[in-house]
Amino acid sequence: MSVTDEGLYRKKKLSRTARLWRVIKSALDPRAYLHLLKIINYYNYTHVTPLRSIKIGTDPAISPNASFSNPERIEIGDRCRIGARCTIWAGPGTGRVTIGHDVLFAPEVLVTAANYRYNDGSPVTRQAMDEADVVIGDDVWLGARAIVLPGARIGNGSIIGAGALVKDEIPPFSIAVGTPAKVVGQRKIEGSNG
Repeated sequence: MSVTDEGLYRKKKLSRTARLWRVIKSALDPRAYLHLLKIINYYNYTHVTPLRSIKIGTDPAISPNASFSNPERIEIGDRCRIGARCTIWAGPGTGRVTIGHDVLFAPEVLVTAANYRYNDGSPVTRQAMDEADVVIGDDVWLGARAIVLPGARIGNGSIIGAGALVKDEIPPFSIAVGTPAKVVGQRKIEGSNG
């Protein structure tokens, strides 16, 4: 950092030689390759291996950086689109996640069928988990960074706004936003009951 006459700090610009030397040092650092192995391991146990166990319908589009936990209790319908950095966690014991057909997950959606308890002592990571199935109907759109908690039920044709927190039931063809998610409108689709 360098200080200007006005007392402001500015980022110091590296010379070409300094940038080249930084690249050479990082390419020779064995810690970078060890970290790469950790990333490959993480990718394998959160994405590659789970996709072999998840019941997936036809013509899916699943982002290569989506992650899954307890895949044997996850079901994804036909033509679903799972966006970048989405996370789908079934419970470690019984909690299931069922996703209908033609569902769209925007980036960074989290769906979980289990939550740690918080009043059973300390540390929280050693406490039991409460599990409940999550059911997402057909033709549902979950906006970016929406969170769906254990026991949530989202009806067919619903839209969940970006950043919403769904913990209860959302009726079919609803538009729900907020934390917790509240219905603020209805989709009008020709031929639907909504």
